Order: sequence, then C-alpha cells, then structure tokens
Amino acid sequence: MYPEHEGSARFLLLVVLAGLQIGAEGTPTCKPGFSQDVYNVVVPGVTKEGQPLFNVGFADCGKGPVKFESSSPSDFRIQESGLVYAARDLELSGPVSLAIKASDTVTNQQWTTLEVPAATAQDLKEIVFPARNADSQLKRMKRDWVIPPINVPENSRGPFPQELVRIRSDHDKNRSLRYSVTGPGADQPPTGIFIIDPISGELSVNKPLDREHIPSFHLRAHAVDLNGNQVENPIDIVINVIDMNDNRPEFTHQLWNGTVPEGSKPGTFVMTVTSVDKDDPKTANGMLRYKILSQNPESPSSNMFTINNKTGGIITVAAGLDREKVSEYMLIIQATDMEGNPMYGLSNTATAVIRVTDINDNPPEFTAETFFGEVPENRVNVIVANLTVTDKDQPNTPAWNAVYKITGGDPTGSFSVPTDPTTNEGLVTVVKPIDFETNRAFLRGIHPPRQSTATVSIRVIDVNESPYFQPDPKLIKLEEGILPETSLTTFAAQDPDRFMHQNIRYSKLSDPAQWLRIDPNTGHIVTMAVLDRESPFVKNSLYNATFLATDNGAPPATGTGTLQIYLLDINDNAPRVFPQEAEICEKPEPNAINITAMDGDLSPNAGPFAFELAHRPSDVRRNWTITRISGDYAQLSLKIGYLESGIYELPVIITDSGNLPMSNTSYLRIKVCQCDVNGDCTDQQHIMAAGLGTGAIISILLCIIILLILVLMFVVWMKRRDKERQAKQLLIDPEDDVRDNILKYDEEGGGEEDQDYDLSQLQQPDTLEHDSIKPVGIRRLDERPLHPEPQYPMRSAAPHPGDIGDFINEGLKAADNDPTAPPYDSLLVFDYEGSGSTAGSLSSLNSSSSGGDQDYDYLNDWGPRFRKLADMYGGSDD
Repeated sequence: MYPEHEGSARFLLLVVLAGLQIGAEGTPTCKPGFSQDVYNVVVPGVTKEGQPLFNVGFADCGKGPVKFESSSPSDFRIQESGLVYAARDLELSGPVSLAIKASDTVTNQQWTTLEVPAATAQDLKEIVFPARNADSQLKRMKRDWVIPPINVPENSRGPFPQELVRIRSDHDKNRSLRYSVTGPGADQPPTGIFIIDPISGELSVNKPLDREHIPSFHLRAHAVDLNGNQVENPIDIVINVIDMNDNRPEFTHQLWNGTVPEGSKPGTFVMTVTSVDKDDPKTANGMLRYKILSQNPESPSSNMFTINNKTGGIITVAAGLDREKVSEYMLIIQATDMEGNPMYGLSNTATAVIRVTDINDNPPEFTAETFFGEVPENRVNVIVANLTVTDKDQPNTPAWNAVYKITGGDPTGSFSVPTDPTTNEGLVTVVKPIDFETNRAFLRGIHPPRQSTATVSIRVIDVNESPYFQPDPKLIKLEEGILPETSLTTFAAQDPDRFMHQNIRYSKLSDPAQWLRIDPNTGHIVTMAVLDRESPFVKNSLYNATFLATDNGAPPATGTGTLQIYLLDINDNAPRVFPQEAEICEKPEPNAINITAMDGDLSPNAGPFAFELAHRPSDVRRNWTITRISGDYAQLSLKIGYLESGIYELPVIITDSGNLPMSNTSYLRIKVCQCDVNGDCTDQQHIMAAGLGTGAIISILLCIIILLILVLMFVVWMKRRDKERQAKQLLIDPEDDVRDNILKYDEEGGGEEDQDYDLSQLQQPDTLEHDSIKPVGIRRLDERPLHPEPQYPMRSAAPHPGDIGDFINEGLKAADNDPTAPPYDSLLVFDYEGSGSTAGSLSSLNSSSSGGDQDYDYLNDWGPRFRKLADMYGGSDD
C-alpha cells in the first residue's frame, strides 16, 4: 500500500529529454542550453492556479533572452526566468510528463528538455506487507489484497540506480529483516534490471527500460529474518513501463499506387495509405494523423485530393481531372504521432502515385474536309483512300478506336470503310466491281460520332519538391560490346522549384553490374566496363540502372530515375550442340539421333546453323553421317548396322549465321547399349567408360564356359583312366601281359570267331589233355566235364605265362579287396558261340568226365564271388 502524506498528496512530475539542440553550436567556452538534460522534481498532488512548482536553468551565453514553451500550456506555464507554475487548479493522480522547449528570439535556435523525478529516501513510496492473523503467521487477513502497480518511464537517463519504492514489514521494528525480490528482471533473465537493498528494502531500477521490448515486469518481494526464515507472505509487485514517444510512424509501403477515372466527381475514393507506430496506441504517442504535404503537378488545382487524417483514405476534393492534360499525380503523405501535434509529434513521409485513367470524353475529328482517291473499273478489294482522324483519348483503347460509317452517295454498297486497328484510319475499300460507263463518280458522306469535352484549370503552388527525371525511365539502344569510357547519354533531372535556383548533384543508386559512372554535376553517363547482353544482370536485352538526384535545399530533397539500356545483339557467342548426351541401341532401328544447337545470341546471329562432323578421328566420318533437317536441326545416322556397347564422344562442328559467323566444335556424348523390344536400354549399367562392347563381353563369357567344360572333361577322363588302369593291373600280370589276346565282354554275344585272336595263349601246355580224351563234337562251355576234374587251383611247379590259374587267383584277390567293385554275386556264364574254335570248353579244363564225384567245397574258400558256384556244384543232386 502507499502511505498517505500529511496534507495534500505529492506526486512526481516526469519530464524526459525529447530532442537535441538545433542550430549552430556556441563557442567552446559557453554552449547555450539547459543546465541539466534531466530534471527530477516533486510537485504537490493538489495545486492551485498560479502556484510555483519548480525552476529550470538555462544558459544563454549572453546572446539574449530566451522564450520558453510548455508541451501542456493548459496545465503548466513557464516564465522568462524559467519558473514553472500551474496554469489552473490541478489534482494530479500519478506521474506527469512535461516537455519544455526554449527558443532564441534572435537566432531562432531551439532546445528541448524533458524532466524525470529524482526520488529521495524520504519521498519514496512504501509498500508494506499486509497484516496476518494471530493464529497463523502465513495467512493473510485480506485475500483480495492488491498492490498498486509502480509506473516507471522508459528511456530514463538516470542517474542509476534510481530508487522506485521501499518494501517494508511491520516486523522490522523488533528484529532485523532481510528483503529480496525475484522474477524476470531481478534474478531471472533479463537479470540485473531491478535491485533491492536487503536491509532498507529500497527497490531500484538499474538501467533504462524499453516499453517496446518489455512493457511490464512482475516481481515478488520476500522478507526473511537473519536465519533465513520467512516472516511474511511474498507479495506481488507489478512495474509498468510508461511509454515515451521514442518511435516514429512507419508507412507499410514507401510507394503507394492508385487510380481514379478522369472526370470523377469530388468525393470519389482513390486509395488508402496506412502507417504503424511502435509506441503505445492507447496514448498520444501512438495516435497517428495523416496529411498531404504536396501535390505534383498542381494542375488544375493544388488541392485536387484530400486525406482522412485518421484513416488515411484519399479522395478527390475538386473536379477537373483530365487525363489528356495530367495523366498522373504524385502526393507526399505525412503521418505524425502525438495526434498530429507538429511541435512534439514525430513524423514520416511516403509517396502516393495516382494515375488518371481514360474515359471516352473526346470525339474523333477528321484532319481534312475532303479526301480524294481513284480506282480502275472492275477491280475489287483495293483501298482507294485513307481517312485520318485525331482523338485525344488514350490510344489503343475503346475510347480511342474510331468507327466509320457511309451516310450517303453509295446506293449500291460498292464501298466499305473498315478501321485500321494500328493507325485508327478509315480505309475506303472497293467491295463490288464498278462499271465506268454506268458509274463515273461516287460521292459519299462519312461521319463518326462526336462528343464534347471539358477542361479544368489547376493552380500550382510552388513548394520544395524533389527533383524528377524526365523521361523516367529513359530508354537508349546500344550495341553490346561497347568499350569502357564510352559516352552514353546525359540523364539530367529537373527541379520543379524553378524560383529557388537550387543546384542538383547526381549519384548512382543502383548499378547491378557496375558498368556505369555518372558525372555528379552534369549527369553525363559513361561506361566503366564492356556491356554484355548475355550478362545475368540483363533481362530481355534490358539493363536497368537507377540514379539519384539531390538538391541543396534545407532539408535536401531527392528523386530517382531509371536508365534503361536496350542492348542490341552482336555475334559474340559460338553455338554448341544440344542435347549433349544421347542413347542408341547396338542395332538401332532407326539408327538416327536428332540434334540441334544452342546459341547465346539472338537471330540473325544464331540460327540457321550449319552442322558438320569433324575430320578427326577418322572413324567418325567412317561410322557416322550428319544430315541437315532444317535451319536449327540436324540428324546423326550410323553408316554401319552394328555398334558395340560403350560411350562415344562424337565431335560436331556447328556454325551460326552471324554477319561474321562463329564456329565451335562441341562433343556429343553417345551411350550405346543393348535394348529390349521397346528400344529401351537393358544393360546400360554395365557400360563402362572404357567402352567395352557387348560382343566382347559375350566372347569372354563363352571362353570361360568352354574352359570350364574342358577342365571337367579332363577330370572325368583322368578318373576313368585311373579305374581302367587299376582293373588292368589286377587282371594282367606285368610279366605275362595278355592284353593283346584277351577281350572283355560286358554284354551277351560275340564268340571267339568274331575276333581274330590266338586263343592258344589261354592254354597251359603242362596241363593240356591229350587229344584222345577230348569229347567228340562241340559242347557248351558251362556244362559239367565228363571226366573227374582235379582239385582247383592247380599250379604248375614252374610258372608259365599261360597259367590261367594264377590269372584267375590274382583277379579273385583284387575283386575281393576292391570296395569299389560291383557286387557281382551271381554266376557269370561264358558262352562260346561260333564254330571252328581250336579251344575246347572251359568247363572241361582239368576236369574228369564224371563230375559226380568231384568235391567243390574248395569254392567256398575262394570268397563271396564263388559262393553261388559252390552252392550249385557242392550241394546235393537237388
């Protein structure tokens, strides 16, 4: 709460510095001005009319008396001595802002000051913690207790720290307390703005505040004892930043464009301009007012338009808008805060360009009273006369286009008068054949509709206006390639203030390519670099540069003008092939590629183009041919029917059609690939930069497959050969080699007579029977012998190459010990087919004629392969 003072309340009078000295400075030893930039004063809350309040000091340096003015003359006035007194009875309810301006009556120099309260300890307002119930130390007596906010002006110049208020607790009478504040601005970002004396509780601001950045602060005050125990409930303190007029209005656009039809009545709406102010819009600091400073041209009246000072709406205020006399108006609009106060308000300006649109208010008029023409008879669709008219309306608009009509003299309708859309002329044309003998002359009357017009006189008031360029923009045409230091043109501005005799200086405002230089006195423009039409700063052959004209008025006024340079093309760019890459198939169908050329120049320095294949390397012309399709296109075709996959660089020579033609050799990158039925590449990812073709890849793969097959066949052949070698080693004794006499039969058939072999090698001479005991005739080889057979095997005392027993025993052992041999467990029957064999039956070898007494049990000892034979011959008769 705020404690009451005895008698009337006293309030701080807030005065803040709002401006700086304007005019020439004084001598170094004495500088005119206020004795202080900031005054801190305290005034009573209730004042009477004429009651003195405070004095302001001013040093005039002996130059004469100074006149003081108050920003609120209805409330406060100032005497020549600097005494500020109340102009009427006042009841101040809070801080008051007051600006004081001093002006020298001789030199017209002006000074402005603004004062800020100087809070002393005895004048500080106090905030006391609210009382509590006796039964609870932390319970408030009033739940709706509200601390009034503290108001602090923004942009205060100090001195800092500047005391604001004192925080106090009733408990500080009987014990020592410590005070603190928390919240944004104290111990939270932005920290250090507010500080508090922990003993006295004086809350101070430590730096200037900015309402546009933070409009208010919410702090919380705490009171604790020396042990840190809370003795009071925290209270909330709100600090409001009082707005000062420190922001100028800003227009949302610097250039506004609007239109109004000519002949519009007064009160016709044109456009609305708007501006914004960052200051508080609820105070005069943010309340804006608009006004029109100037109108150019001032014809037919200097006040053709007016503006709503609150909304910014522009309307016509006078009649007489005539596009044929004035097609465009330029208005300088000013926005001022402080509700438009010209002394204390801050202002800004913008430009409004109002274009007057055309209406059909002027009739066409013939340029002559009589027109003559002639035509041969029987001729049709020929023009015999041109009827010219003038119309002050805007060309190429419906109000300007004339319509012609024949009103008499042509009863047969032999003529018509269409309008030329470009020149607006009437073209008298024969539409039916004319017979000379019948019609020797025609007389016609042609009249267009007529309308009346009105004119408006505009009185012009001369003001300090900005220089303007005429024409703007100014267009010049030049060939590109102009060298530096070439004179282009003089781009001079005109000053509408003809009676002020002001000088204009020129400077460059925008020159994107840095090509130009302007003379600051004459406006003469020369080049600083070569002008290139193909520069990225040139759009549609136009290069734009903006120049600034500044007069020497007070304050100086400026105007801008645009110079447009239309660059004519020269042949300074060689053509190149396009596209730069193409794809075809190994067996192209069709085998042609369409190409064109790209040239940075324009026609006629570009197409038509001439296409030609380079002579090197030699295979280019041997494999390819080029055919010109048109002036801009050509076709590349293969002379061969097949081209391996790969990437080929094809040099193409292209020549343009310039006056001095330019040629260039560019390379067309051709990717050759295998294609599917649709003509799309299927193996493009396998085409390497080295140009390895598909045929080469297929050949390599076939060679690898053939090599693998040969290796496999060789391995199979080696295994088969090893098996045959092992079998032969088992069946043939190296010393008794009978490979030339024995054949292996794996199938039935094939008797001894089928082969021319000497079978006598199978006989053992030592064991051969005499011829007398051989049976008569031919017997089956598997039948039992008729005479008893000796026990087998019988080996001769001396080995003989023809010993069949050893041969069979060796084979038997090899067969029993060979795990890979087939399981031939059945009896093998050897038949001898044919006749005339000198060998007897094998079954009769070393056997008796009677087999019934023969013991075949020894066959069981020969192994599993002879077990079947032992069962057949060693068993019973069954």
